[in-house]
Amino acid sequence: MRVLALWILWCAPILAESPAFDNRIASPSTDERVAAYEKLAGSGDPHDQNVLAGAYIQKMRETTDFAYIDRAARIVAHVLAAAPDNYEALRLRSEIGLERHQFAEVAEFSRQMTRITPDDAWNWGTLGDALMELGQYDGAADAYQKMISLRPDQSSYNRASYYRWVMGDAGGAIAIMRQAIVSGSFAPENTAWCLAELGNLYFKTGRMAEADGAYRAALRTFEGYYPAYAGLGRLQAAQGRYDDAIASFKRAQSAVPMPEYAAALADLFARSGRRAESERQLQLIDVVDKMARANREKTNRNLALVFADENRNLARALELAQAELEVRGDVYTYDALAWALYRNGQFADAGEASRKALQCGTREPAFHYHAGMIAIALGNKTEAVQHLERALALSPYFDPRQAEIAAASLRALQAP
Repeated sequence: MRVLALWILWCAPILAESPAFDNRIASPSTDERVAAYEKLAGSGDPHDQNVLAGAYIQKMRETTDFAYIDRAARIVAHVLAAAPDNYEALRLRSEIGLERHQFAEVAEFSRQMTRITPDDAWNWGTLGDALMELGQYDGAADAYQKMISLRPDQSSYNRASYYRWVMGDAGGAIAIMRQAIVSGSFAPENTAWCLAELGNLYFKTGRMAEADGAYRAALRTFEGYYPAYAGLGRLQAAQGRYDDAIASFKRAQSAVPMPEYAAALADLFARSGRRAESERQLQLIDVVDKMARANREKTNRNLALVFADENRNLARALELAQAELEVRGDVYTYDALAWALYRNGQFADAGEASRKALQCGTREPAFHYHAGMIAIALGNKTEAVQHLERALALSPYFDPRQAEIAAASLRALQAP
């Protein structure tokens, strides 16, 4: 794997040029910008329409309401139908494709765009994003390095941080994410995302106080930011502060009802003796899955992990993970697949998938926990001990329930 050099890391950042930003509208509020752009777009001017599409994409980031992506996609399709070479719309097409997990298509779109305008950092960024999701890490490194050399700012730094994390360089990932935060953005949510992600990096490396500070800074930057509340919930649960963790996860869930939030709440309620509330959260997960089936959604590795962690709906977990692999070949997808295969008793295949998840040395405690449990099933005691020790060394409280299982399994392996 190539190492991203980042030799210009400390260059002065510049503002990201995106169709989502238009200096005619000074307000940092996405809602206000959307309202203003909707009025401007009525003129029929393609630029105004593209700016509105970009604002809808930003609004989707803040709410995870994919109706905004659909609105943006309709606008972009309309602009390109009238002018197939409209550059702003072509750039937005790639961003919409990423949100829809059309990674192979976006990689091809972005390659075409880099040939048209090789000095536009945006296209190198979307190319790198698509290649990261496809598991083509050398190509992603080259694309991101090109992006940073052209535009060292928040949007390029946060990508470089993610690449470094996947490649196993936790220290580098943290340092670069700090630089992304300092660089700033026209949209407060973008900086809040970087702060919440920095909190996650700290949490996964056992730096609890710093994680807490990063999550709270994210909430100060963007009020009510659900990833920050979820991060606080994980941190508080790890510290045994179950009431605080429940409150934090409920605030995250009230904004976006993600299945992993319901799963965390189900466990926390059960630990607190609130069985009826725990059961309601499990039912909510099933409702989410039922809605996904009704909408013909075939991929969801997060839901696959939830079901595998709970050791239920295992056929569905495997179905979701295998479908994800058809469009996404990164280490996180292989880890979800490995865990689903393990829970379904397909231990040899689980071991192979787990090896692919670990191929980059990513410092994810859950990766090593899953690898350790798979090794136990395969009768590889020495390997199991190594992975379980590694998981708990990285972060001894990476997940209240799964970390307990990891610790108990390790004790059993080490017993005389």
